[in-house]
Amino acid sequence: MSRYDRQIAVEAFGASGQRRLGAARALVVGAGGLAAPVLQYLVGAGLGSIRLVDPDRVERGNLHRQTLFRMEDLGRAKVVAARETLAALNPDCALEPVEARLHPGNAAELAGGADVILDCADSFAVSYVLSDLCRDKGIPFVSASVIGTEGYVGAFCGGAPSLRAVFPDLPRQLGSCAADGVLGPVLGVVGSLQAQMVLAILAEIAPSPLGRLVSYDARAHRFGGFDFASAPEPANAPVFIAPDTIRTDDFLVDLRAETEAPLVRPEALRLSVDAFGPTGPHPAPGQRAVLCCRSGLRAWTAAERLSAAWPGEIALVALGDPQGDAA
Repeated sequence: MSRYDRQIAVEAFGASGQRRLGAARALVVGAGGLAAPVLQYLVGAGLGSIRLVDPDRVERGNLHRQTLFRMEDLGRAKVVAARETLAALNPDCALEPVEARLHPGNAAELAGGADVILDCADSFAVSYVLSDLCRDKGIPFVSASVIGTEGYVGAFCGGAPSLRAVFPDLPRQLGSCAADGVLGPVLGVVGSLQAQMVLAILAEIAPSPLGRLVSYDARAHRFGGFDFASAPEPANAPVFIAPDTIRTDDFLVDLRAETEAPLVRPEALRLSVDAFGPTGPHPAPGQRAVLCCRSGLRAWTAAERLSAAWPGEIALVALGDPQGDAA
């Protein structure tokens, strides 16, 4: 136990916290810029077991912020390269790499046995899929996001409100690292906060971070945040489903342009978000609406417009990039 003496010496943590941490299992989704500080701190601290899920391979443009990787890792699966780096840091942590994209069809299986789930992905659809799962299973969910020079991390579910409860509405436009850029140190700050929240949850350090969100603005050199212990869970919110669960009797709409990709299925209607509204198309009574797009943003927006004029069931599908990038 000598490698952990300095953290065991922390009164709020102690030997009991170390034992809890060593027996814990975590699911980490995403092996990029947020995961780099998260994984290094949690593995270094002695977390017992981590399942790491990411479909991507290391690219040169990752290296300014994804500090788990080196030049010799270019072209390798991120989860495999990360496992090697982390095994050298602490071989006592069992790290299971899963080179796959998390989606509604495999989320429950990948989360099996997890005591906490960490969202380090650059995909709002993945965030909501994981939050819905954690809400239903009672699993603590620590989600973080960074764009440009700003970011946040929050601890949801596990007895606290879900991400969907705190953010029931989406902005009209969502940023991404690819489109809007990101600075490495900002990821380091937010990722470190995410690791600390997870450490506190697993070691049962009081007060719990569950129900707390912390924001960071690097340009203003300022932290913020708020408590959300009483946020109500929204009723009848549209949920993400896997493409292979689309039914033949669904009212199926593909919101992507013809130049983006072929129709998700031959029977699908190709419509724009603006087509939906009080006088727009809607399903027949008893029919389920299934709205598809690349990231899920257009499907969410169309669902808001459709639900204002039609009270039935709505499901969303994030189809991802035709080349496999779901962000």
